[in-house]
Amino acid sequence: MKSRVEKVFAHLEKAPDVVVLANSVEPHIDNSFYYLFDVPSGLFEGSIEVAHPDGRLDLLTGALEADTADRAAKDDPHTTVHRVDRGETGKVLQRLVPANATVGLNYRELTHAGFLQLTEMLPGATFVDAGAGLARARAVKDASEIERIRRAASIGSRVAIEIPTLLRAGMTELELAAEMEYRMNQLGANGRSFSTIVGFGAHSAEPHYSPDDSRLRPGESIVCDFGAWYRRYACDITRSFHFGPRDAELQAVHECVERAQQAALAVLRPGISGSEVHAAAQAVIDASPWKGSFTHGLGHALGLAVHDGGTGLAPSVEEKLEVGMVVTVEPGIYLTGHGGVRIEDDVVITSTGYEFLTTAPRGYLEVAA
Repeated sequence: MKSRVEKVFAHLEKAPDVVVLANSVEPHIDNSFYYLFDVPSGLFEGSIEVAHPDGRLDLLTGALEADTADRAAKDDPHTTVHRVDRGETGKVLQRLVPANATVGLNYRELTHAGFLQLTEMLPGATFVDAGAGLARARAVKDASEIERIRRAASIGSRVAIEIPTLLRAGMTELELAAEMEYRMNQLGANGRSFSTIVGFGAHSAEPHYSPDDSRLRPGESIVCDFGAWYRRYACDITRSFHFGPRDAELQAVHECVERAQQAALAVLRPGISGSEVHAAAQAVIDASPWKGSFTHGLGHALGLAVHDGGTGLAPSVEEKLEVGMVVTVEPGIYLTGHGGVRIEDDVVITSTGYEFLTTAPRGYLEVAA
Protein backbone atom coordinates (compact mmCIF):
# COMPACT_ATOMS: atom_id res chain seq x y z
CA MET A 1 0.00 0.00 0.00
CA LYS A 2 2.38 2.66 -1.31
CA SER A 3 -0.05 5.53 -0.77
CA ARG A 4 -0.55 4.66 2.90
CA VAL A 5 3.19 4.39 3.57
CA GLU A 6 3.76 7.76 1.92
CA LYS A 7 0.88 9.22 3.93
CA VAL A 8 2.51 8.16 7.20
CA PHE A 9 5.84 9.75 6.27
CA ALA A 10 4.04 12.93 5.18
CA HIS A 11 2.57 13.26 8.67
CA LEU A 12 5.92 12.93 10.46
CA GLU A 13 7.48 16.27 11.40
CA LYS A 14 10.99 14.95 10.85
CA ALA A 15 10.90 11.83 8.72
CA PRO A 16 13.11 8.95 9.90
CA ASP A 17 15.05 6.78 7.45
CA VAL A 18 12.53 3.96 7.94
CA VAL A 19 9.51 3.12 10.06
CA VAL A 20 9.58 -0.32 11.68
CA LEU A 21 6.46 -1.97 13.11
CA ALA A 22 7.03 -5.10 15.19
CA ASN A 23 4.24 -7.37 16.39
CA SER A 24 4.50 -9.42 19.55
CA VAL A 25 1.86 -12.05 20.36
CA GLU A 26 -1.88 -11.47 20.66
CA PRO A 27 -3.20 -9.22 22.13
CA HIS A 28 -0.02 -7.20 21.56
CA ILE A 29 -0.57 -6.74 17.82
CA ASP A 30 -0.17 -3.29 16.27
CA ASN A 31 -3.22 -2.41 14.15
CA SER A 32 -1.04 -0.02 12.16
CA PHE A 33 0.66 -3.17 10.83
CA TYR A 34 -2.60 -3.98 9.01
CA TYR A 35 -2.97 -0.39 7.88
CA LEU A 36 0.33 -0.47 5.99
CA PHE A 37 -0.11 -4.06 4.79
CA ASP A 38 -3.74 -4.51 3.77
CA VAL A 39 -4.19 -8.22 4.46
CA PRO A 40 -7.71 -9.39 5.37
CA SER A 41 -6.71 -12.47 7.37
CA GLY A 42 -3.84 -13.84 9.43
CA LEU A 43 -2.50 -12.86 12.83
CA PHE A 44 1.16 -12.13 11.98
CA GLU A 45 2.50 -12.64 15.47
CA GLY A 46 6.22 -11.87 15.58
CA SER A 47 6.17 -10.31 12.11
CA ILE A 48 7.96 -7.06 11.28
CA GLU A 49 7.35 -4.36 8.68
CA VAL A 50 9.95 -1.95 7.33
CA ALA A 51 8.36 1.05 5.63
CA HIS A 52 10.46 3.36 3.42
CA PRO A 53 9.86 7.03 2.54
CA ASP A 54 9.42 6.19 -1.16
CA GLY A 55 6.42 4.00 -0.34
CA ARG A 56 8.13 0.61 -0.41
CA LEU A 57 7.22 -1.91 2.28
CA ASP A 58 9.21 -4.96 3.37
CA LEU A 59 7.39 -7.62 5.39
CA LEU A 60 9.29 -10.19 7.45
CA THR A 61 7.16 -13.16 8.44
CA GLY A 62 7.48 -16.85 9.19
CA ALA A 63 6.18 -19.88 7.33
CA LEU A 64 2.92 -19.81 9.31
CA GLU A 65 1.55 -16.83 7.38
CA ALA A 66 3.92 -16.46 4.45
CA ASP A 67 1.38 -17.83 1.95
CA THR A 68 -1.26 -15.41 3.25
CA ALA A 69 1.21 -12.54 2.90
CA ASP A 70 2.25 -13.58 -0.61
CA ARG A 71 -1.37 -13.69 -1.72
CA ALA A 72 -2.07 -10.21 -0.34
CA ALA A 73 1.08 -8.73 -1.89
CA LYS A 74 1.01 -10.43 -5.29
CA ASP A 75 -0.47 -7.41 -7.11
CA ASP A 76 1.50 -4.78 -5.20
CA PRO A 77 4.92 -4.11 -6.77
CA HIS A 78 5.90 -1.93 -3.83
CA THR A 79 5.57 -4.67 -1.19
CA THR A 80 8.13 -7.44 -0.72
CA VAL A 81 7.48 -10.46 1.49
CA HIS A 82 10.50 -12.07 3.14
CA ARG A 83 10.05 -15.59 4.51
CA VAL A 84 12.21 -15.60 7.61
CA ASP A 85 13.24 -18.67 9.57
CA ARG A 86 13.32 -18.54 13.35
CA GLY A 87 16.51 -16.82 14.47
CA GLU A 88 17.17 -15.15 11.09
CA THR A 89 15.04 -12.03 11.60
CA GLY A 90 17.93 -9.87 12.80
CA LYS A 91 20.12 -10.65 9.80
CA VAL A 92 17.34 -9.86 7.32
CA LEU A 93 16.41 -6.68 9.18
CA GLN A 94 20.00 -5.47 9.10
CA ARG A 95 20.04 -5.85 5.31
CA LEU A 96 16.91 -3.76 4.97
CA VAL A 97 17.68 -0.96 7.44
CA PRO A 98 20.68 1.29 6.72
CA ALA A 99 23.49 1.24 9.26
CA ASN A 100 23.14 3.96 11.91
CA ALA A 101 19.66 4.77 10.62
CA THR A 102 17.04 6.82 12.38
CA VAL A 103 14.21 4.32 12.91
CA GLY A 104 10.64 5.33 13.64
CA LEU A 105 8.70 3.04 15.98
CA ASN A 106 5.13 3.02 17.23
CA TYR A 107 5.87 3.47 20.93
CA ARG A 108 2.20 3.27 21.86
CA GLU A 109 1.86 -0.31 20.57
CA LEU A 110 5.37 -1.77 20.81
CA THR A 111 6.02 -3.93 23.87
CA HIS A 112 9.10 -3.29 25.99
CA ALA A 113 10.39 -6.77 25.16
CA GLY A 114 9.90 -6.02 21.46
CA PHE A 115 11.82 -2.77 21.80
CA LEU A 116 14.74 -4.53 23.49
CA GLN A 117 14.84 -7.07 20.66
CA LEU A 118 14.99 -4.29 18.07
CA THR A 119 17.84 -2.59 19.90
CA GLU A 120 19.78 -5.85 19.72
CA MET A 121 19.00 -6.40 16.02
CA LEU A 122 19.82 -2.78 15.07
CA PRO A 123 22.60 -1.76 17.47
CA GLY A 124 23.59 1.37 15.55
CA ALA A 125 20.08 2.75 15.13
CA THR A 126 18.60 5.86 16.70
CA PHE A 127 14.98 5.21 17.64
CA VAL A 128 12.24 7.87 17.53
CA ASP A 129 8.49 7.74 18.04
CA ALA A 130 6.50 7.65 14.79
CA GLY A 131 3.20 7.04 16.58
CA ALA A 132 1.78 10.49 15.91
CA GLY A 133 2.30 10.14 12.16
CA LEU A 134 0.70 6.71 12.12
CA ALA A 135 -2.30 7.92 14.11
CA ARG A 136 -2.71 10.97 11.90
CA ALA A 137 -2.57 8.90 8.73
CA ARG A 138 -5.13 6.42 10.05
CA ALA A 139 -7.50 9.14 11.28
CA VAL A 140 -8.74 10.06 7.79
CA LYS A 141 -10.04 6.96 6.05
CA ASP A 142 -9.64 6.20 2.38
CA ALA A 143 -12.50 4.92 0.23
CA SER A 144 -11.75 1.23 0.78
CA GLU A 145 -11.67 1.69 4.55
CA ILE A 146 -14.98 3.55 4.58
CA GLU A 147 -16.56 0.85 2.46
CA ARG A 148 -15.51 -1.87 4.91
CA ILE A 149 -16.79 0.10 7.89
CA ARG A 150 -20.03 0.68 5.96
CA ARG A 151 -20.35 -3.08 5.39
CA ALA A 152 -19.70 -3.80 9.08
CA ALA A 153 -22.23 -1.12 10.06
CA SER A 154 -24.83 -2.59 7.72
CA ILE A 155 -24.43 -5.96 9.41
CA GLY A 156 -24.68 -4.40 12.87
CA SER A 157 -27.75 -2.41 11.86
CA ARG A 158 -29.55 -5.46 10.52
CA VAL A 159 -28.93 -7.31 13.78
CA ALA A 160 -30.12 -4.29 15.80
CA ILE A 161 -33.41 -4.43 13.91
CA GLU A 162 -33.74 -8.11 14.80
CA ILE A 163 -33.11 -7.74 18.55
CA PRO A 164 -36.76 -7.11 19.55
CA THR A 165 -37.73 -10.41 17.90
CA LEU A 166 -35.14 -12.26 19.99
CA LEU A 167 -36.35 -11.04 23.38
CA ARG A 168 -38.22 -13.45 25.64
CA ALA A 169 -38.88 -13.49 29.36
CA GLY A 170 -36.35 -15.59 31.23
CA MET A 171 -33.56 -15.47 28.67
CA THR A 172 -30.13 -14.52 30.03
CA GLU A 173 -27.96 -11.62 28.99
CA LEU A 174 -25.38 -14.11 27.72
CA GLU A 175 -28.00 -15.88 25.61
CA LEU A 176 -29.04 -12.64 23.92
CA ALA A 177 -25.39 -11.70 23.31
CA ALA A 178 -24.75 -15.11 21.72
CA GLU A 179 -27.80 -14.77 19.46
CA MET A 180 -26.64 -11.35 18.29
CA GLU A 181 -23.10 -12.51 17.54
CA TYR A 182 -24.36 -15.60 15.68
CA ARG A 183 -26.56 -13.43 13.47
CA MET A 184 -23.69 -11.07 12.68
CA ASN A 185 -21.61 -14.01 11.48
CA GLN A 186 -24.53 -15.32 9.43
CA LEU A 187 -24.70 -11.94 7.69
CA GLY A 188 -21.03 -12.02 6.71
CA ALA A 189 -19.11 -10.61 9.66
CA ASN A 190 -15.66 -12.00 10.37
CA GLY A 191 -16.53 -11.90 14.07
CA ARG A 192 -17.45 -9.38 16.73
CA SER A 193 -15.45 -6.17 16.90
CA PHE A 194 -15.42 -6.15 20.71
CA SER A 195 -17.00 -7.99 23.63
CA THR A 196 -20.76 -7.60 23.26
CA ILE A 197 -22.50 -5.61 25.99
CA VAL A 198 -26.01 -6.69 26.97
CA GLY A 199 -27.47 -5.27 30.18
CA PHE A 200 -30.94 -5.94 31.57
CA GLY A 201 -32.62 -3.72 34.17
CA ALA A 202 -30.19 -2.01 36.54
CA HIS A 203 -27.27 -3.48 34.58
CA SER A 204 -28.17 -1.21 31.65
CA ALA A 205 -26.98 1.73 33.77
CA GLU A 206 -23.37 0.43 33.61
CA PRO A 207 -21.86 1.67 30.32
CA HIS A 208 -19.16 -1.01 30.05
CA TYR A 209 -21.07 -3.87 31.65
CA SER A 210 -20.22 -7.52 30.84
CA PRO A 211 -23.27 -9.79 30.40
CA ASP A 212 -23.87 -12.66 32.80
CA ASP A 213 -26.62 -15.19 33.53
CA SER A 214 -29.11 -12.57 34.76
CA ARG A 215 -32.57 -13.26 33.31
CA LEU A 216 -34.87 -10.83 31.51
CA ARG A 217 -37.98 -9.82 33.41
CA PRO A 218 -41.01 -7.78 32.27
CA GLY A 219 -40.62 -4.08 33.04
CA GLU A 220 -36.84 -3.93 32.50
CA SER A 221 -34.82 -1.67 30.24
CA ILE A 222 -32.25 -3.22 27.91
CA VAL A 223 -29.03 -1.79 26.48
CA CYS A 224 -27.28 -3.67 23.64
CA ASP A 225 -23.86 -2.31 22.60
CA PHE A 226 -22.13 -4.44 19.97
CA GLY A 227 -20.30 -4.42 16.67
CA ALA A 228 -19.43 -6.46 13.62
CA TRP A 229 -15.89 -6.93 12.34
CA TYR A 230 -15.54 -7.02 8.55
CA ARG A 231 -12.17 -7.53 6.84
CA ARG A 232 -10.46 -6.07 9.93
CA TYR A 233 -12.71 -2.98 10.17
CA ALA A 234 -15.14 -2.39 13.02
CA CYS A 235 -18.56 -0.96 13.60
CA ASP A 236 -19.99 -0.01 17.00
CA ILE A 237 -23.72 0.41 17.53
CA THR A 238 -25.91 0.72 20.63
CA ARG A 239 -29.67 0.47 20.84
CA SER A 240 -31.87 0.61 23.93
CA PHE A 241 -35.23 -1.09 24.41
CA HIS A 242 -37.87 -1.59 27.07
CA PHE A 243 -39.37 -5.02 27.75
CA GLY A 244 -42.98 -5.19 28.87
CA PRO A 245 -44.86 -2.63 30.98
CA ARG A 246 -43.90 0.93 30.27
CA ASP A 247 -41.55 2.83 32.56
CA ALA A 248 -42.52 6.47 32.07
CA GLU A 249 -39.22 7.83 33.35
CA LEU A 250 -37.09 5.63 31.11
CA GLN A 251 -39.24 6.54 28.11
CA ALA A 252 -38.61 10.21 28.89
CA VAL A 253 -34.89 9.44 29.33
CA HIS A 254 -34.82 7.77 25.91
CA GLU A 255 -36.44 10.79 24.31
CA CYS A 256 -33.90 13.08 26.00
CA VAL A 257 -31.00 10.97 24.71
CA GLU A 258 -32.46 11.15 21.21
CA ARG A 259 -32.59 14.95 21.45
CA ALA A 260 -29.00 15.04 22.69
CA GLN A 261 -27.82 12.97 19.74
CA GLN A 262 -29.72 15.18 17.30
CA ALA A 263 -28.16 18.28 18.85
CA ALA A 264 -24.70 16.84 18.32
CA LEU A 265 -25.46 15.78 14.75
CA ALA A 266 -26.77 19.26 13.98
CA VAL A 267 -23.30 20.75 14.53
CA LEU A 268 -21.24 17.85 13.18
CA ARG A 269 -19.12 19.02 10.23
CA PRO A 270 -15.51 19.46 9.10
CA GLY A 271 -13.62 22.08 11.08
CA ILE A 272 -15.49 21.71 14.36
CA SER A 273 -13.64 20.40 17.41
CA GLY A 274 -14.54 17.23 19.23
CA SER A 275 -15.21 19.24 22.38
CA GLU A 276 -17.76 21.46 20.63
CA VAL A 277 -19.74 18.48 19.38
CA HIS A 278 -19.72 16.91 22.84
CA ALA A 279 -20.88 20.20 24.36
CA ALA A 280 -23.94 20.30 22.09
CA ALA A 281 -25.16 16.95 23.43
CA GLN A 282 -24.12 17.73 26.99
CA ALA A 283 -26.18 20.93 26.99
CA VAL A 284 -29.38 19.00 26.23
CA ILE A 285 -28.82 16.52 29.05
CA ASP A 286 -27.70 19.23 31.49
CA ALA A 287 -31.00 21.04 30.88
CA SER A 288 -32.97 17.90 31.77
CA PRO A 289 -33.81 16.37 35.17
CA TRP A 290 -30.90 13.96 34.63
CA LYS A 291 -28.02 16.43 34.67
CA GLY A 292 -24.87 14.61 35.77
CA SER A 293 -26.01 11.23 34.42
CA PHE A 294 -24.06 11.48 31.13
CA THR A 295 -20.75 10.10 32.35
CA HIS A 296 -18.56 9.62 29.26
CA GLY A 297 -17.39 11.32 26.10
CA LEU A 298 -19.85 11.60 23.24
CA GLY A 299 -17.86 9.47 20.81
CA HIS A 300 -14.59 8.03 19.58
CA ALA A 301 -12.78 7.36 16.33
CA LEU A 302 -13.56 4.08 14.58
CA GLY A 303 -11.62 1.96 12.11
CA LEU A 304 -9.18 -0.91 12.46
CA ALA A 305 -9.83 -0.64 16.19
CA VAL A 306 -13.13 0.10 17.89
CA HIS A 307 -11.39 2.94 19.74
CA ASP A 308 -9.17 3.86 16.83
CA GLY A 309 -7.08 6.57 18.46
CA GLY A 310 -8.02 9.38 16.08
CA THR A 311 -10.05 12.50 16.84
CA GLY A 312 -12.87 11.72 19.25
CA LEU A 313 -15.80 13.70 20.62
CA ALA A 314 -15.07 14.60 24.23
CA PRO A 315 -14.62 17.70 26.43
CA SER A 316 -10.82 17.59 26.19
CA VAL A 317 -10.56 17.13 22.40
CA GLU A 318 -9.62 20.33 20.59
CA GLU A 319 -8.59 18.64 17.34
CA LYS A 320 -10.81 19.51 14.39
CA LEU A 321 -12.85 16.98 12.47
CA GLU A 322 -11.90 16.39 8.82
CA VAL A 323 -13.60 14.88 5.81
CA GLY A 324 -13.11 11.11 5.87
CA MET A 325 -12.93 10.72 9.63
CA VAL A 326 -15.28 8.10 11.10
CA VAL A 327 -16.61 8.64 14.62
CA THR A 328 -19.33 7.34 16.91
CA VAL A 329 -22.03 9.60 18.36
CA GLU A 330 -23.31 7.99 21.55
CA PRO A 331 -24.97 10.06 24.27
CA GLY A 332 -26.37 8.18 27.24
CA ILE A 333 -28.13 8.65 30.57
CA TYR A 334 -27.56 6.16 33.38
CA LEU A 335 -29.73 5.93 36.49
CA THR A 336 -27.92 3.76 39.02
CA GLY A 337 -30.10 0.94 40.36
CA HIS A 338 -32.84 1.62 37.82
CA GLY A 339 -31.67 1.47 34.21
CA GLY A 340 -30.00 3.32 31.39
CA VAL A 341 -30.34 4.44 27.79
CA ARG A 342 -27.62 4.88 25.19
CA ILE A 343 -28.04 5.49 21.46
CA GLU A 344 -24.90 5.05 19.38
CA ASP A 345 -24.35 5.51 15.67
CA ASP A 346 -21.34 5.50 13.37
CA VAL A 347 -20.92 8.42 10.98
CA VAL A 348 -18.36 9.50 8.40
CA ILE A 349 -17.56 13.20 8.12
CA THR A 350 -18.36 14.60 4.67
CA SER A 351 -17.78 17.96 2.99
CA THR A 352 -21.35 18.99 3.86
CA GLY A 353 -21.58 17.46 7.34
CA TYR A 354 -21.86 13.73 7.92
CA GLU A 355 -23.34 10.49 6.61
CA PHE A 356 -24.85 7.76 8.76
CA LEU A 357 -23.16 4.38 8.39
CA THR A 358 -25.46 2.70 10.92
CA THR A 359 -29.10 2.79 9.89
CA ALA A 360 -31.23 0.94 12.49
CA PRO A 361 -34.18 2.92 13.97
CA ARG A 362 -33.28 5.01 17.01
CA GLY A 363 -36.67 5.72 18.56
CA TYR A 364 -38.14 4.43 21.82
CA LEU A 365 -39.31 0.85 21.38
CA GLU A 366 -41.41 -1.01 23.90
CA VAL A 367 -41.32 -4.77 23.26
CA ALA A 368 -44.26 -6.84 24.44
CA ALA A 369 -43.31 -9.25 27.24
